[in-house]
Amino acid sequence: MLLIKAKDIYVEFLGRGVLDIEQLELYECDRIGLVGANGAGKSTLLKALLGKIPLQHGKIAREGTFTYIPQLEEAVTQDVQDHAIAGKLGVSQVHVETMSSGEETRLKIAQALSGEAHGIFADEPTSHMDREGIDFLLNRLKHYSGALLIISHDRYFLDQVIDKIWELKEGKITEYWGGYTDYLAQKEEERKSQAAEYKQYVVERERLEQAFEEKKSQARKLDQKAKGADRKNRTDSGGRLGHQKSQGSKQQKLHNAAKNMERRIEALGEVTAPEAIRNVQFRQSKALELHNPFPVVGNEISKRFGDKVIFDNVSFQFPLGGKIAITGANGAGKTTLFNMIRDRESGIKLSPKAEIGYFVQTGYKFDRNQNVMTFMQENCECQVSDIRAVLASMGFTHQDVRKELSVLSGGEIIKLQLAKLLLGRHNILLMDEPSNFLDIPAVEALETIMRNYLGTIIFISHDARLLGGVADQVYEVSDGRLVLLK
Repeated sequence: MLLIKAKDIYVEFLGRGVLDIEQLELYECDRIGLVGANGAGKSTLLKALLGKIPLQHGKIAREGTFTYIPQLEEAVTQDVQDHAIAGKLGVSQVHVETMSSGEETRLKIAQALSGEAHGIFADEPTSHMDREGIDFLLNRLKHYSGALLIISHDRYFLDQVIDKIWELKEGKITEYWGGYTDYLAQKEEERKSQAAEYKQYVVERERLEQAFEEKKSQARKLDQKAKGADRKNRTDSGGRLGHQKSQGSKQQKLHNAAKNMERRIEALGEVTAPEAIRNVQFRQSKALELHNPFPVVGNEISKRFGDKVIFDNVSFQFPLGGKIAITGANGAGKTTLFNMIRDRESGIKLSPKAEIGYFVQTGYKFDRNQNVMTFMQENCECQVSDIRAVLASMGFTHQDVRKELSVLSGGEIIKLQLAKLLLGRHNILLMDEPSNFLDIPAVEALETIMRNYLGTIIFISHDARLLGGVADQVYEVSDGRLVLLK
């Protein structure tokens, strides 16, 4: 059954074309992951297909009903109909005003799954969810019989749930069959093919340009020789004139050959070089070096809120330069632990030279009235080249660097804040769900940057690939304890 047929879709934002799609079809059996850079228009496409935003041009025909799981900033207004699902997601007692980010996400998912619909559209559904919630959602969606169109930065989640990728780039959709890992393999083959084509193009263009210059040079020499001979031998015999005609014929052939080379160079067109894989190298000031082998230590820390025990005589030692992951259920106390470390609460001992940088889940809510480079240079001692290298690795182009923050998407703002944090005067970073709402290339770049970072990083995450790719140690907050899992 064809659920959605879109034709000649065009959406513009602040004078910039965001979507420019000739045709798009969604069938009841489709299970699609929508990927693309932050700001590419993924959320806009979901809303356009659902009729939630007006189109500048185009037509969308819809059959059936759809449920929508929006991002966190969109208000929660629906009632949950299936209280069994809500209970399994941990939101059976709903108090919207006091919800954590994870609880709010769970409520939205419960709302979507509780109704009967032909399709579910989800925008980053696993953000702020704990592992138990993600696994429950995975199981529900695997057995869901309708269509799925999902934006997600969680590569493991996409591999488990979807069997087709829509890549949104420069307003256009390109379709790839398979899960996210299959998509990566296809993109790598494309990159290799593009690299081989570009190499062949460069060799052929250089050969033609060299041949063109040689023919032009030969023609110029004959031209100069003919002019000199003409001035000297204006009264020469017919034999001489015959020789001049022969010379003129050679000149014409050389000129024709040069023009032919020029036409062949033009016919080559332009072949784009494959995008370079960027590596970011960090430089740390001597003044920020820590020599304590355990710069963050907890000694029998305790914490409670009312009757709820968060930590009960918990001790730990986080090693210098370590990449420490903190996991656990929503509400278990992960963010509380971060706040205790940041505020140097009782029982927390930090190295005397510790300089803490803190990335929080709601980091995208701030004043945007400045441009990207001005924002990055504030309180930053790094050279402009270093700033540009980190921004480039996170997917910012030369044009993006000149943009005002007000035109950036939420994901782009988060990337910017992460880049600023990583370049700041810090030697210990506390990062609360740093991969939420990032595009997948940015998550992969973040993995590399976190691994290469010279300081100590303590981060909260439920992203299985991020944990596997970065963490030296993994701790779980559970029942008032901090348990070392890895």
